[in-house]
Amino acid sequence: MVVERTIESVEIYRGRVVSLRVDTVERPDGFRTKREVVVHGEAVAVVPVLPDGQVILVRQFRKPAEAELIEIPAGGVEPGESPETCARRELAEETGFRSGRLVQLARFYLAPGYSTEFMHLYLALDLTPADGQPEADERIELLMMPLAEAIGLVERDEIRDCKTIAGLLLAREFLRREGGLA
Repeated sequence: MVVERTIESVEIYRGRVVSLRVDTVERPDGFRTKREVVVHGEAVAVVPVLPDGQVILVRQFRKPAEAELIEIPAGGVEPGESPETCARRELAEETGFRSGRLVQLARFYLAPGYSTEFMHLYLALDLTPADGQPEADERIELLMMPLAEAIGLVERDEIRDCKTIAGLLLAREFLRREGGLA
């Protein structure tokens, strides 16, 4: 395995959500180069499935994509907050539901070629109504549909968000194994 040793790291931008640094790295053979790294904290995403088998999705405008995207609820882990606590908070804020059973489906880097963002993916079951409001800068439309219909949106290229695609497909497989609704 080739490991790159960081020789120098310079932060060139710090924002509210991300920062950008440029690292000078050296390989064991002495070759040096620069790596641009988007620094982003941990995040969570949740596939909420109602007792009747419907999944709750959110539609919102995403500036980087210049489009409205259909996604599963997601958000950033706050300092000192566990991923599970964050998943429960984001679920309530974005959907108005709480989960009686939260199952971790996967953990993964979203774009390790340039970003440090690490995602914790959960399935939320045994949902009940909860108090919760989206953050002030979020404009979210809730969509509820059978999980099979949501998978159809993936197959028809109408869902283009990677965490949502992974979440829906992994949720379907989990529910099949558990003898659930999918």
